[in-house]
Amino acid sequence: MKTENKVLMQMARESLAGKWGLAIGGFVVYCLVVGIAEAIPKVGGLAAIFITGPMAGGLAIFALSLSRKQEAKVEQIFQGFNRFAVYLGAYWLMILYVVLWSLLLIIPGIIAAYGYSMVFFILADDSSIGIREALQKSKTMMMGHRWKYFCLGWRFFGWTLLCFLSLGIGFLWLFPYIQISGAKFYEDLKGEEEAAAQTTELEKIAVENVEVAGNENLI
Repeated sequence: MKTENKVLMQMARESLAGKWGLAIGGFVVYCLVVGIAEAIPKVGGLAAIFITGPMAGGLAIFALSLSRKQEAKVEQIFQGFNRFAVYLGAYWLMILYVVLWSLLLIIPGIIAAYGYSMVFFILADDSSIGIREALQKSKTMMMGHRWKYFCLGWRFFGWTLLCFLSLGIGFLWLFPYIQISGAKFYEDLKGEEEAAAQTTELEKIAVENVEVAGNENLI
C-alpha cells in the first residue's frame, strides 16, 4: 500500500469535511477532561496517570469512526473506560518500555515510541486483542514505516507555527487534522498487512494444489 503522506492528509480532510464541528467538539472534551484531571490539587498527576490511557483509547475510537466516515459521537471519547484495565495497562507498558529504551540513549527511546504509536488504534479496532498482542502488533506494523510516520508529523510543523500566531485558536482544527491523519496512516498499514496475509494464503493454497496434483500423478 504505502500511500504517500500528502495523500493520507488529503484523505483525512475528506473524512473531516462536514464533520469539523463534531471533531473539534470531541477533541475539546478530551483535552478538558485530561487537563482538569491534571489540575486537581495534590492528586492531579496520579489522576492523569489513571485516565490518560482510557481517554487515549476513546480518542482512537472516535478518530477511527471519523476516518471511516462512520457514525461518530462525542461520547465515544469515554468508551475507553469500557476496557479500562486494557487501555490503562497498554499505556503504562508503553511508558515503561519507552523509558527503559531511553535510559540507553534518546534515539532508541524515540524509535520505541514510534514503534508503539499504533497501539491505541489497534485496541480500538479490535476488542479481542490483548495488551501484549497489541504492543507486538504495533511494532510489527511499524517496521520500515517509522521514518514515514515521522515525516507525516513533520508535515504539520508549519501549521503548528501558524496556530501559535493565531494565539492557539488554530489548534482546534489542527489537533483533529493530525489525529485523523494518524488514523489514515494506521488504516494504510492495516491494508498492507491484510494484503500481505492474503498473498501468503494464496501462495499456500497454490503450493497445496501443486502437491495434490503431484500425488495424483504418482498414483
